[in-house]
Amino acid sequence: MFVFFKKLIGMFSYDIGIDLGTANTLVYVKDQGIVLREPSVVAMKGDKVKAVGEEAKRMLGRTPGSVVAIRPLKEGVIADFDVAQEMLSYFIRKACNRRSLRRPRILIAHPSGITEVERRAIIDSAYEAGASKVQLIEEPMAAAIGVGLPVSEPIGSMIVDIGGGTTEVAIISLSGIVYSQSEKCGGDALDDTICRHMLAAHNLLIGPRTAEDIKISVGSAHPLQQELQMEVKGRDRGTGLPKTVVVRSEEIREALQDKLDIIVNAIRQTLDHCPPELASDLYDRGIMVAGGGALLRGLGDLLHEQTGLPITIADDPLSAVAEGTGKFIQENSRIFEDEN
Repeated sequence: MFVFFKKLIGMFSYDIGIDLGTANTLVYVKDQGIVLREPSVVAMKGDKVKAVGEEAKRMLGRTPGSVVAIRPLKEGVIADFDVAQEMLSYFIRKACNRRSLRRPRILIAHPSGITEVERRAIIDSAYEAGASKVQLIEEPMAAAIGVGLPVSEPIGSMIVDIGGGTTEVAIISLSGIVYSQSEKCGGDALDDTICRHMLAAHNLLIGPRTAEDIKISVGSAHPLQQELQMEVKGRDRGTGLPKTVVVRSEEIREALQDKLDIIVNAIRQTLDHCPPELASDLYDRGIMVAGGGALLRGLGDLLHEQTGLPITIADDPLSAVAEGTGKFIQENSRIFEDEN
């Protein structure tokens, strides 16, 4: 009878993988692929949800006093449980066409360095959002699977996943993580550094969205063949009036150097812990880089210069973790039969 009910529940469930990121959330539905890609932002008016995702992100820094735009995840973990649950519930309904009679079984990717309490918070928020079963997978493993590294083979593979809140570095072999390191330094830290630099160097107050635009437009990790520049608009801290300044890529690169050093040091420390048997594999195969931070100009050149290893930037670095959760579900049909 118990087996019958388990099969019955399975008939009314569907499987999804979620990259629950600090900056963006991606949802992969089994047999459909990635069906949702939205910012991890919720706009609240009192205790009511005003907007979620892309619409809420547009409100960041632009809301009246009665509306607050919240990012419920910080540095890869849940900082506001209730808001995170509301956000997850919204994304699940939107991704699955609001099929209320079917409760999803969910695989969620999480940073490798989280505590048991933080791990439990992710699981509980998913159940509160309507999941019938929840399992977790470490982000570096999901990213490695997503970019097609041979994680199940007896050879060493190295993945660097630079997300919004954290940078995950791992050496993987035989479907296991040999060594990993998680640093609370990602795209958000780079944006914050740009905000502080603009204030210190130009007395200009800007928000995180403008900082992200600067990073995308002129940011770089290594000298460029042709340096770039752009106009940046903000508010002068002294006069309080609108102000425009011109910034160059060399200036922004220098401002980002300290944060980039943290990422480089994490990679070096991980390489220091690589078993000798796998070191030759890494020398031949190099390092795969995924996550939104992989799109920073010149990052591959910087990492090659600092490690001496071949560097490959994933074809679609933003989707790597979500694709990995989907592939893992497809290849491990019994994953949801285990208890958390």
